[in-house]
Amino acid sequence: MSKRHDAIFDDVLKDFDETAPQKDRAGARFLKRSTTLAEQASGQRQEKTLRLVDPATCTMWDRHNRAYAELNEDNTRDLIDGLLSQGQQEFPAIVRRLRPAHEGQGPEFEVICGARRHFAVSWLRANNYPRFLYLIEERELTDEEAFRLADIENRDREDISDYERARDYAAALNHYYGGLQKVMAERLQVREEWLSRYLNLGRLDPIIIAAFPSVRDIREVHARQLKPLMKASAGAEAILAEAQRISAERKEGQSIPAAKVMSRLKSAATPPKARRAADEVVGKAGQGVQVRRKGKRVTLEFARDLSDDALRQAVEEFIVARST
Repeated sequence: MSKRHDAIFDDVLKDFDETAPQKDRAGARFLKRSTTLAEQASGQRQEKTLRLVDPATCTMWDRHNRAYAELNEDNTRDLIDGLLSQGQQEFPAIVRRLRPAHEGQGPEFEVICGARRHFAVSWLRANNYPRFLYLIEERELTDEEAFRLADIENRDREDISDYERARDYAAALNHYYGGLQKVMAERLQVREEWLSRYLNLGRLDPIIIAAFPSVRDIREVHARQLKPLMKASAGAEAILAEAQRISAERKEGQSIPAAKVMSRLKSAATPPKARRAADEVVGKAGQGVQVRRKGKRVTLEFARDLSDDALRQAVEEFIVARST
């Protein structure tokens, strides 16, 4: 083959080398796009839009299930340290849009799930870490859908208290389910008995709630223990009166732990057992020794300051009476 033919042949081969990879890449992009569209159409793939925003543009949903006012540096310390370690927020908060971007005034988003993340990022920005932003995912949700989503996210978390959850359930029962406990249990996919216990806690009188150090100290078992004691009006009145006394003592600076609060509330509704009368009294009137018999046992009861002479006389009388 002549040199001229070699040059032509090489030139043709060169064109093939350049165009083949381009066609391959174009085909690969088309295949990838087709696969993505097919996955989206079948529901196997979902696209989500995440945003990094200033937490000041977000406010808590007014039916949020967490007591935001109870959050502080101490009870969010684990989350704050995690953000510092990772350098960013890993899991987005779920929000709903309140107004179009750059239109109007006030918050732009309301937080459905992510109150602790909101507090932690806000705290970091206020404490020398202004680069941190709040990671959010915007969704369109009805109020009932928002309630169920927040419940699913927080149901097994220990950092949300029994009372916060119970208060949320009690409000949701009327807001979304027409007061029908069975319907609510089916929607939440929980046992009706389990839901009933939390609803009882959510209905506790605010006077009782105020007697505890914090809403985080109130447990579902507390409502279960108080409920039978408050069935009678006398028991309910006694418990409420004691709760008010505890709150007054707390305002004066006394520290009363939750266990002590419960003990006092239960005692207030439980009248002291009537003391059985003595079977016999020996000794001088007014200074006698009470004799109580139970089976084969005999108990002598007397005042601590009873004189030796009076006690000796009473015991001697008992011995004489016992031998006759």
